Amino acid sequence: MAAASELETANVLDIDDLSAAEVETVLDRAAALKAGDDDVQFPQATLAMLFEKPSTRTRVSFETGMTKLGGHAIFLGPDDVHLGHGEPVKDTARALSGYVDVIMARLFDHADLEELAEYATVPVVNGLTDDAHPCQTLADLLTIRETFGGFDVDVAWVGDGNNVAQSFVLGCALAGVDLTVATPAGYGIDDSVLSRAAELGGEPETTTDPKAAVADADVVYTDVWVSMGQEDQREEKLAAFDGFQLGATLLADTDAKVMHCLPAHRGEEVTDEVLESERSLVWQQAENRLHAQNGLLAELLS
Repeated sequence: MAAASELETANVLDIDDLSAAEVETVLDRAAALKAGDDDVQFPQATLAMLFEKPSTRTRVSFETGMTKLGGHAIFLGPDDVHLGHGEPVKDTARALSGYVDVIMARLFDHADLEELAEYATVPVVNGLTDDAHPCQTLADLLTIRETFGGFDVDVAWVGDGNNVAQSFVLGCALAGVDLTVATPAGYGIDDSVLSRAAELGGEPETTTDPKAAVADADVVYTDVWVSMGQEDQREEKLAAFDGFQLGATLLADTDAKVMHCLPAHRGEEVTDEVLESERSLVWQQAENRLHAQNGLLAELLS
């Protein structure tokens, strides 16, 4: 029989739905599952995976993860459900709750996710919205902890203050990671997210100077500058982010490790040379999506 969950929250819509202690609990569970030291199984459990946005890592990591946990995952793409189109979100939430044990949703509008969680009677996990990506942050923190033996590290986020960045800011505040965020003017972290980080005791330093941000960093993290659905802003954003590329110029005076949540636009926010170098933690980080999410699922299902 699985141990009782130590989580007080029923849903994880953003990383700060978890407390600092709960983040540590999930990461400990993830590490144990990854090492083969935890053989917990949920043979009757079913995960519904709702996708409005396509993804390689999110679908495969969750589906494989549920298989490893002894359960079953059902993929529900835009053509498979009427989420908000022909059926209210709240109706989908209540119907699915009668069939499955957990719902993971990868949606555009964060408000739709909140409505899904409000009406669902099973745990809801955010697989990504336009506002947040908590599962990525769990994988990021697991990767940092594995690499450095803890969170006494200096990390620089260099690039767009997007959904991944915003969850990472909150995750670093929870874990006690010293974070500097470098973005072009007008592309920074939302003030509301900075306020939440401050309340958690870890508001990051912010700057528009990427060179200053990476100077003392142990890890430099970036993501695409032009996210899905922003293709009409491409030329404007490429011009604004001039000088922010993780490449030989910016990283010349640092031995910092490099992280990227993928997919990468090689030659834009990061060079091929850096991604393929020994400083890259990207593939460890990608694998850790599975382990971090399984740590979370194991806690939610316990």
